[in-house]
Amino acid sequence: MAGKTLFDKIWEKHVVTTIPDGPEVFYIDVQYIHEVTSPQAFDGLRKRGIPVFNTKQIVATPDHNVPTLEQHLPIKNDLSRKQVDQLIKNCADFGIELYGLNHPYQGIVHVVGPELGITKPGMTMVCGDSHTSTHGAFGCIAFGIGTSEVEQVLATQCLLQTKPKRMRINIEGELQKGVYSKDIILYLIAKLTAGGGTGYFIEFAGSAIRSLSMESRMTICNMSIEMGARGGLIAPDDTTFNYVKGRKFAPQGADFDKAVTEWKKLFSDADAVFEAEFTYDAADIAPMITYGTNPGMGIKISENVPNSKDIKDVKEQESFDKALEYMGFHSGDKLIGKPVNYVFVGSCTNARIEDFRIVAEVVKGRQKAANVKAYIVPGSKQVEKQIYAEGIDKVLEAAGFQIRQPGCSACLAMNDDKVPAGEYCVSTSNRNFEGRQGPGARTLLASPATAAATAINGYITDVRDLI
Repeated sequence: MAGKTLFDKIWEKHVVTTIPDGPEVFYIDVQYIHEVTSPQAFDGLRKRGIPVFNTKQIVATPDHNVPTLEQHLPIKNDLSRKQVDQLIKNCADFGIELYGLNHPYQGIVHVVGPELGITKPGMTMVCGDSHTSTHGAFGCIAFGIGTSEVEQVLATQCLLQTKPKRMRINIEGELQKGVYSKDIILYLIAKLTAGGGTGYFIEFAGSAIRSLSMESRMTICNMSIEMGARGGLIAPDDTTFNYVKGRKFAPQGADFDKAVTEWKKLFSDADAVFEAEFTYDAADIAPMITYGTNPGMGIKISENVPNSKDIKDVKEQESFDKALEYMGFHSGDKLIGKPVNYVFVGSCTNARIEDFRIVAEVVKGRQKAANVKAYIVPGSKQVEKQIYAEGIDKVLEAAGFQIRQPGCSACLAMNDDKVPAGEYCVSTSNRNFEGRQGPGARTLLASPATAAATAINGYITDVRDLI
């Protein structure tokens, strides 16, 4: 009998029962909720007179709609204020603890869960947000769900699920200087396309992955869904255990040691079978940047925009040409040196303390270009506190940057931090779809280091030229 994958081991422990010729009833350890995808779910419970199954397994915080300036004041935008107020009411009515605005634990759900020790190896986690896959970095099965499913989990702590196929992606070797986890995942999506992971849950493995910090692993798992995958995960190891140890909601003392004994069993067996497997050389990965309107349209920053004539499929060629037209680029263009007026460092992909340390390292002793407006947005109140405790604020402010307050910010056009039509933004977020950062905005995805270098020069820059 073939061995089991990491995914199989976690999945099997959480199957409550199997419906004949149907899906499995799948138990969920933790559900994260925010203000955007939960209101209709709570309304459904009210209409049916159903309580929340277990309020202790729900973690709530507002993030998408919140302003990132003057959070102590009432929210000015009517829709945003209404959604945040509704979350407050729903949590109060159903007895769920809320990390609301100005609470020391408030922030983006996928930043808050790990830093508080709520996210732990071997768990199943869901949220009405596609980037729930972030938590897979801890060796979890974590994925986004729809609003009706949010209601299902609130009511039963279970979901109806069909088991996805398994894929493993190995990255072996050492990364070059100036290459970060964001470059790894953009490289992989460019190789496998934005649909290459459809139907799969991806395990990321190999020596280059094992060498990464937890923050870096979270960035990779966060964007696994941008290649169409259901989610991504990484086997827990000493790096994982050391990160979790001592955090607010992590097991303490002897309980922690006992937990680690169990967590050490979470790995793919040597003879485990994956339906698909790929291996890449870390040395081939360079700083990456996107040029189109999906995360798979990425190139090494030193390369030229590809030629649409090289695409065989006519429909794909049309889609490619449409993306270039929207972005104002042409086949063969070199992106280095293109003027950029907006830079965004933040989002559930890259708004952890490590990301701001990287930015500070690049900008120290330098000045931001006068033409650049930069959004520097920590992912949580805890990260914000660290930025000031470590003196990163002084480095950034000396370079002309303003640090804002926690929230999803300019990742998506649901709050005040929008990019104007026609403007380019080098962004550390996860999506570059048309209008994602504002109607007509043009997004180029990159690492925090590339974003910082671009902010200093005022044009797209290879960070290796600055470090």
